[in-house]
Amino acid sequence: MRKIVFGVIITLVVLFTFKYCDDKKEAEIVIEEHSALIQEQIKNVGKLVVTEGHFSEVFSYKNSKAIFGDLVSAEKKALVVVNADVTVAYDLSEIEYEIDEATKTLQIISIPKEEIKINPDFEYYDVQADFLNQFEAKDYNNIKDTVKKSLMKRIEASDLKSNAQNRLITELSKFLILTKSLGWTLQYNESPIEDVIQLQNFEGLVD
Repeated sequence: MRKIVFGVIITLVVLFTFKYCDDKKEAEIVIEEHSALIQEQIKNVGKLVVTEGHFSEVFSYKNSKAIFGDLVSAEKKALVVVNADVTVAYDLSEIEYEIDEATKTLQIISIPKEEIKINPDFEYYDVQADFLNQFEAKDYNNIKDTVKKSLMKRIEASDLKSNAQNRLITELSKFLILTKSLGWTLQYNESPIEDVIQLQNFEGLVD
C-alpha cells in the first residue's frame, strides 16, 4: 500500500514539475513576443516628426567704406527679400531606450533634440555699389547670416516648436498605449508614466 501511495506522490510531483516548466516556458515566449512587438512599434515611428512653416522678410543691407582716410566714403546697398521654408523635426530613429523583460518595462533614456532647418530664397533689388566698394562674396555671406539669425528669433517666437512638440507627444503616446495594453510599464528618467497628461507635462521630456 505504501508503495502505491509513494508511486502516486512521485507521479503527481513529476506532473506538476512538467506543468510548471511548460507554464514558465509559455510565459517567457509571451514576454519575448511583447518585447519584439514593442521594438517593432518603436521602429515604425522612427521617422521624422515634422512641422513646416513659411516666413517672409525684407532686409535692407548697407555698407560704407572709408577711402583716403575719412575724405571719401564709398557705399554699397541692396534691398533683400527673403522667403524661407522652415521645418522643425525630431528624428525618432535616434531615440535611446531599454527594454527590461524581467520587470516588463520600456525605459526611454533620451529623446533627440529638435532639428530646425531653414531653406531661404534670396531676391536682391535696388543693388547699388560704388566703384571702390563693390559687392563681394563676404557681403552675401553677411546677409545670409544676418537673415538666418533674424529668422531664428521669429521661429522661437512662433508656435512652430510647440506644434512639433505636440506631434512628438502624439508619437510617444503610442508607446504608452502599447505598453499599457500589454501590461508593461513606460518610464522616462526612471519615473513611470501613467497617462498622456503626465506625458505632456513630464519635466525634461521636451525643451
